[in-house]
Amino acid sequence: MEAEEVRFMWLMVFFDLPTKTKPQRRRANRFREFLKKDGFMMLQLSAYARVCRGQDAVDKHVRRVRSSLPKEGSVRTLQVTDKQYGRMELML
Repeated sequence: MEAEEVRFMWLMVFFDLPTKTKPQRRRANRFREFLKKDGFMMLQLSAYARVCRGQDAVDKHVRRVRSSLPKEGSVRTLQVTDKQYGRMELML
């Protein structure tokens, strides 16, 4: 029996959160801190990514993000393969 090949995936989180009031800034910072503690690395101020070992891990981290959503703003996730992520070009 062959060992099943592990497929590494990248989970990206993009968000736009309100920061006009002190409580809004606090919630936005709390969400960023959650992402960092969950293993995400910052790509840009409101774009984070982490590598996951297979679809089950992606699903687990999507659930974690969903359970930590701030009460207002826009948050979205995108999963891509390791090969697709590797084709990202840093331009500036």
